[in-house]
Amino acid sequence: MIKGLIACVLLSLLTFLLWRAQNQPQAGDVTMPVGKFNSLSYAPYQAWQSPMGKTFPTPAQIARDLQLIKGQANGIRTYASIEGSLPETMARIKAGTDIAGLAKKAGLKVWLGIWLGPSPAANAKEMQAGIAEAAAYPNTVTRVVVGNEVLLRRDLSVEDLNKDIDYVRARVKQPVAYADVPNFWRQFPQVASHVDIVMVHFLPYWRNTPLSVNGALAEIGATIEAFKKMFPGKQISIGETGWPSRGRWRGPAAPSRVNEAVFLRRFVTLADKEGVNYNLIEAFDQNWKYEDEGVAGANWGIWNANRVQKFPLNGPVVEHPCWSWYAGLSVFSGCLLFGSIGFRNMRLAVPAFALGNGFAWACMGTLPMLYDNWLRLDALVNLPLQALLAFFAISRAEVFLAGQSSVVSRSGAKILAGLRCGRFRFDYDSLWFLFLASAAVFEALLVFDGRYRDAPMAVFIVAVMASVLRLWTRDRPVLGWEEVLSGVALTALALADLVIEGPQNLDFISWNVAALVLASPVLLGLWRAYRS
Repeated sequence: MIKGLIACVLLSLLTFLLWRAQNQPQAGDVTMPVGKFNSLSYAPYQAWQSPMGKTFPTPAQIARDLQLIKGQANGIRTYASIEGSLPETMARIKAGTDIAGLAKKAGLKVWLGIWLGPSPAANAKEMQAGIAEAAAYPNTVTRVVVGNEVLLRRDLSVEDLNKDIDYVRARVKQPVAYADVPNFWRQFPQVASHVDIVMVHFLPYWRNTPLSVNGALAEIGATIEAFKKMFPGKQISIGETGWPSRGRWRGPAAPSRVNEAVFLRRFVTLADKEGVNYNLIEAFDQNWKYEDEGVAGANWGIWNANRVQKFPLNGPVVEHPCWSWYAGLSVFSGCLLFGSIGFRNMRLAVPAFALGNGFAWACMGTLPMLYDNWLRLDALVNLPLQALLAFFAISRAEVFLAGQSSVVSRSGAKILAGLRCGRFRFDYDSLWFLFLASAAVFEALLVFDGRYRDAPMAVFIVAVMASVLRLWTRDRPVLGWEEVLSGVALTALALADLVIEGPQNLDFISWNVAALVLASPVLLGLWRAYRS
């Protein structure tokens, strides 16, 4: 008992030091010019609101947002002038809400958006509303953006787009811009003669061939120089750029709080050097975007959805500011797991704390991202099951290390038969098989429809550790066709996903290696059966 308690103290200290080492302040030497951002894309939805759910912000909530933005930016960019003209993206708000008027009161400038889609009638109403708003706030609206990625979406022909731009340009006093990605400016350079400002979008994370932070900044600099030569006499402006603070890796494009800070600081420095103004996407994280764009889509803000700023404009950045809470959960879980076997077997002290750390990691990868009811339900089911599996795994390992042969493993066939009869048993065999089969399903989704899906390490990390314990203690699963199918499918799909994601995607390399570890007791059992 005394040795066990001493081991708990030492492993608790080690746990704390490991969590602290992973969350050291970073990027303190990466700075940006003193001052405020030029402009931030502004979607006014609070954490619990969504255009799909028809829950809209109030003018008072918008006014509070604009006061926050005022401290960090000179202005905002909107995307539509009337409610209903932007059904699927960021600017749809309750009819009658006057963002430009609220921005004027806050002392902010506005890049006013006029949304153009495939409907000429809707476009006509949108243009009239935008023209009226520009006239009503001549000193607040500093430019009018007629169309956002219209050519990219192929909503209008270039001829119809130019007619709409000319129509608005003849009726407003502010400079007029059109915004699109570089390839469509190159494909349709004739649009430039119809605008005062060539606005370019750079979202390197979403490219078909994603770029790292360094690669993205190099390409942005090269494109700015090329566009200055391509469109002499025109003002070049960056309409959108940014970096997500959380989400799936896409090749070398790694979302993180530190990477978002580094990208924005270095981009602002580049824009200042090149003499171009810019708009960053976006002011606040938008939880509702998870439904269409995954976790990454919900995490582009300077502030999170609860209006807490993620990092300072200059100074060091911590990747997980709440790391000490998760370190505490790791220590508590590790001590509880080791204590559940009476602190007896010293060989299980490290596995107990590993499982405790795994459970805390699962919580850290789940709890901050409860964007909708399905995710909340998933967390409500998954986290307790992982905790339960951790207790079963440490108890079972103690039995096998003691050389007891009384444990009889149940096959997947018996587990599924009990499930069909409504008699699912919450025991080690059932939970381990459930995680194995579920991992194969998740892996199939990643292989065949993975663009917006994250690596599910947080969902399966305890099960992966349980498989390591099975290998160590020579705890062999019963191999029915259910186990074989799940294990072989998981292996094949993990190998396929490694190829699909590529050698630069460290996040998915880690996950797919973990998936192979999860399947390894089945693979080892098959190998032994073949050898015999």
